Amino acid sequence: MKTNKFLILSEEILYKGWSQLKRYTLDFVFENGKKERMIREIYNSGNGAAVLLYNLEVQQIVLLRQFRLAAWLSGNSDGFLLEVCAGMLDSMQPEDAIIKEVAEETGLAIENLQKIGAVYATPGAHEEKVHLYIAEYNPDTLTVGFRQNPEEQEEIEVLAMSFDEAKTLIKNEKIEDAKTLLLLQHAIIHGIIC
Repeated sequence: MKTNKFLILSEEILYKGWSQLKRYTLDFVFENGKKERMIREIYNSGNGAAVLLYNLEVQQIVLLRQFRLAAWLSGNSDGFLLEVCAGMLDSMQPEDAIIKEVAEETGLAIENLQKIGAVYATPGAHEEKVHLYIAEYNPDTLTVGFRQNPEEQEEIEVLAMSFDEAKTLIKNEKIEDAKTLLLLQHAIIHGIIC
Protein backbone atom coordinates (compact mmCIF):
# COMPACT_ATOMS: atom_id res chain seq x y z
CA MET A 1 0.00 0.00 0.00
CA LYS A 2 1.35 3.43 -0.92
CA THR A 3 0.27 6.88 0.16
CA ASN A 4 2.19 10.13 0.03
CA LYS A 5 3.25 9.59 3.69
CA PHE A 6 4.21 5.91 3.81
CA LEU A 7 4.83 2.79 1.78
CA ILE A 8 4.37 -0.69 3.22
CA LEU A 9 7.33 -2.74 2.03
CA SER A 10 6.45 -6.07 3.61
CA GLU A 11 4.17 -7.85 6.03
CA GLU A 12 4.93 -11.09 7.81
CA ILE A 13 2.58 -13.23 9.91
CA LEU A 14 4.31 -13.88 13.24
CA TYR A 15 1.44 -15.70 14.90
CA LYS A 16 -2.02 -16.87 13.90
CA GLY A 17 -4.45 -18.17 16.51
CA TRP A 18 -7.42 -16.48 18.16
CA SER A 19 -5.85 -13.27 16.96
CA GLN A 20 -3.18 -12.64 14.39
CA LEU A 21 0.11 -10.83 14.88
CA LYS A 22 1.88 -9.35 11.86
CA ARG A 23 5.16 -7.48 11.49
CA TYR A 24 5.05 -4.63 8.98
CA THR A 25 8.07 -2.93 7.47
CA LEU A 26 7.34 0.48 6.01
CA ASP A 27 8.99 3.65 4.83
CA PHE A 28 7.50 6.77 6.41
CA VAL A 29 8.04 10.32 5.15
CA PHE A 30 8.03 13.04 7.82
CA GLU A 31 6.80 16.60 7.18
CA ASN A 32 10.40 17.81 6.84
CA GLY A 33 10.92 15.33 3.96
CA LYS A 34 13.05 12.89 5.96
CA LYS A 35 12.27 9.26 5.17
CA GLU A 36 12.71 6.53 7.76
CA ARG A 37 12.22 2.80 7.74
CA MET A 38 9.87 1.61 10.51
CA ILE A 39 8.92 -1.78 11.86
CA ARG A 40 5.53 -2.18 13.55
CA GLU A 41 3.92 -5.28 15.06
CA ILE A 42 0.14 -5.16 14.83
CA TYR A 43 -2.47 -7.50 16.35
CA ASN A 44 -5.74 -8.16 14.59
CA SER A 45 -8.45 -9.97 16.51
CA GLY A 46 -11.30 -8.41 14.53
CA ASN A 47 -13.62 -5.50 15.16
CA GLY A 48 -16.11 -5.35 17.98
CA ALA A 49 -19.19 -3.65 19.38
CA ALA A 50 -20.13 -2.52 22.87
CA VAL A 51 -23.32 -1.21 24.44
CA LEU A 52 -24.24 0.57 27.66
CA LEU A 53 -27.57 -0.83 28.82
CA TYR A 54 -29.64 1.61 30.87
CA ASN A 55 -33.15 2.14 32.17
CA LEU A 56 -34.37 5.64 32.98
CA GLU A 57 -37.41 4.54 34.99
CA VAL A 58 -35.41 2.64 37.63
CA GLN A 59 -32.26 4.71 37.00
CA GLN A 60 -30.01 1.70 36.58
CA ILE A 61 -27.36 0.42 34.24
CA VAL A 62 -26.18 -3.12 33.56
CA LEU A 63 -22.49 -3.94 33.78
CA LEU A 64 -20.68 -7.26 33.53
CA ARG A 65 -17.87 -8.43 35.77
CA GLN A 66 -15.48 -10.85 34.16
CA PHE A 67 -11.93 -12.12 34.32
CA ARG A 68 -9.36 -10.51 31.99
CA LEU A 69 -5.86 -12.03 32.17
CA ALA A 70 -4.27 -9.04 30.42
CA ALA A 71 -5.65 -6.69 33.10
CA TRP A 72 -4.22 -8.86 35.88
CA LEU A 73 -0.84 -9.09 34.11
CA SER A 74 -0.86 -5.29 33.90
CA GLY A 75 -1.47 -4.77 37.62
CA ASN A 76 -5.20 -5.17 38.24
CA SER A 77 -5.49 -6.72 41.70
CA ASP A 78 -7.66 -9.72 40.81
CA GLY A 79 -8.06 -9.62 37.02
CA PHE A 80 -11.80 -8.92 37.15
CA LEU A 81 -13.08 -5.84 35.33
CA LEU A 82 -16.45 -4.11 35.25
CA GLU A 83 -17.47 -3.75 31.62
CA VAL A 84 -20.37 -2.95 29.37
CA CYS A 85 -21.68 -5.78 27.25
CA ALA A 86 -19.37 -6.24 24.26
CA GLY A 87 -18.18 -8.74 21.72
CA MET A 88 -16.54 -9.36 18.39
CA LEU A 89 -18.42 -8.78 15.14
CA ASP A 90 -17.63 -12.23 13.71
CA SER A 91 -18.56 -11.14 10.14
CA MET A 92 -21.83 -9.57 11.32
CA GLN A 93 -22.97 -5.97 11.10
CA PRO A 94 -22.19 -4.15 14.37
CA GLU A 95 -25.87 -3.70 15.31
CA ASP A 96 -26.64 -7.39 14.75
CA ALA A 97 -23.54 -8.47 16.64
CA ILE A 98 -24.31 -6.39 19.73
CA ILE A 99 -27.94 -7.52 19.85
CA LYS A 100 -26.72 -11.14 19.73
CA GLU A 101 -24.03 -10.49 22.35
CA VAL A 102 -26.47 -8.83 24.77
CA ALA A 103 -28.83 -11.79 24.48
CA GLU A 104 -25.98 -14.28 25.08
CA GLU A 105 -24.30 -12.42 27.95
CA THR A 106 -27.34 -11.01 29.78
CA GLY A 107 -30.43 -12.73 28.42
CA LEU A 108 -31.92 -9.30 27.63
CA ALA A 109 -33.61 -8.01 24.52
CA ILE A 110 -32.58 -4.40 23.98
CA GLU A 111 -34.70 -1.46 22.95
CA ASN A 112 -33.86 1.77 21.13
CA LEU A 113 -30.31 0.87 20.09
CA GLN A 114 -28.44 4.09 19.33
CA LYS A 115 -24.94 4.29 17.86
CA ILE A 116 -22.72 6.98 19.37
CA GLY A 117 -19.53 6.33 17.41
CA ALA A 118 -16.64 3.98 16.82
CA VAL A 119 -13.16 4.08 18.36
CA TYR A 120 -9.75 2.48 18.17
CA ALA A 121 -8.83 1.53 21.74
CA THR A 122 -5.11 0.91 21.15
CA PRO A 123 -4.27 1.97 17.58
CA GLY A 124 -0.54 1.79 18.20
CA ALA A 125 -0.68 -2.00 18.28
CA HIS A 126 -4.19 -3.26 17.44
CA GLU A 127 -6.40 -2.97 14.38
CA GLU A 128 -9.57 -3.45 16.45
CA LYS A 129 -12.27 -0.83 15.99
CA VAL A 130 -15.09 -0.89 18.54
CA HIS A 131 -18.56 0.37 17.57
CA LEU A 132 -20.19 2.05 20.58
CA TYR A 133 -23.91 2.01 21.41
CA ILE A 134 -26.36 2.85 24.14
CA ALA A 135 -29.68 1.05 24.54
CA GLU A 136 -32.55 0.76 26.93
CA TYR A 137 -33.48 -2.49 28.59
CA ASN A 138 -36.54 -3.72 30.44
CA PRO A 139 -35.61 -4.21 34.12
CA ASP A 140 -38.44 -6.73 34.54
CA THR A 141 -36.57 -9.14 32.25
CA LEU A 142 -33.15 -8.76 33.93
CA THR A 143 -31.68 -11.62 35.91
CA VAL A 144 -28.56 -10.65 37.82
CA GLY A 145 -25.93 -13.20 38.79
CA PHE A 146 -23.51 -15.52 37.05
CA ARG A 147 -23.87 -16.72 33.47
CA GLN A 148 -21.51 -19.20 31.88
CA ASN A 149 -20.62 -19.58 28.23
CA PRO A 150 -18.57 -22.80 28.02
CA GLU A 151 -17.99 -22.42 24.26
CA GLU A 152 -16.09 -19.18 24.86
CA GLN A 153 -14.70 -20.21 28.26
CA GLU A 154 -16.48 -17.30 29.91
CA GLU A 155 -18.08 -16.83 33.28
CA ILE A 156 -19.80 -13.48 33.47
CA GLU A 157 -21.46 -11.84 36.45
CA VAL A 158 -24.38 -9.65 35.39
CA LEU A 159 -24.80 -6.64 37.68
CA ALA A 160 -27.46 -3.94 37.91
CA MET A 161 -26.42 -0.73 39.59
CA SER A 162 -27.90 2.68 40.17
CA PHE A 163 -26.77 5.72 38.25
CA ASP A 164 -25.26 7.05 41.49
CA GLU A 165 -23.28 3.84 42.02
CA ALA A 166 -21.94 4.08 38.47
CA LYS A 167 -20.82 7.68 39.01
CA THR A 168 -19.11 6.68 42.26
CA LEU A 169 -17.25 3.89 40.46
CA ILE A 170 -15.98 6.41 37.92
CA LYS A 171 -14.98 8.90 40.62
CA ASN A 172 -13.12 6.20 42.56
CA GLU A 173 -11.33 4.97 39.40
CA LYS A 174 -12.97 1.54 39.56
CA ILE A 175 -13.88 1.51 35.85
CA GLU A 176 -10.67 0.48 34.12
CA ASP A 177 -12.09 -0.68 30.80
CA ALA A 178 -11.82 2.06 28.14
CA LYS A 179 -15.02 1.32 26.22
CA THR A 180 -17.00 1.21 29.46
CA LEU A 181 -15.58 4.49 30.70
CA LEU A 182 -16.30 6.15 27.34
CA LEU A 183 -19.89 4.96 27.28
CA LEU A 184 -20.54 5.95 30.89
CA GLN A 185 -19.05 9.39 30.35
CA HIS A 186 -21.14 9.80 27.18
CA ALA A 187 -24.27 8.92 29.18
CA ILE A 188 -23.36 11.46 31.89
CA ILE A 189 -22.48 14.25 29.45
CA HIS A 190 -25.73 13.76 27.52
CA GLY A 191 -27.93 13.61 30.61
CA ILE A 192 -28.88 9.94 30.40
CA ILE A 193 -27.16 9.24 33.70
CA CYS A 194 -27.94 12.17 35.96
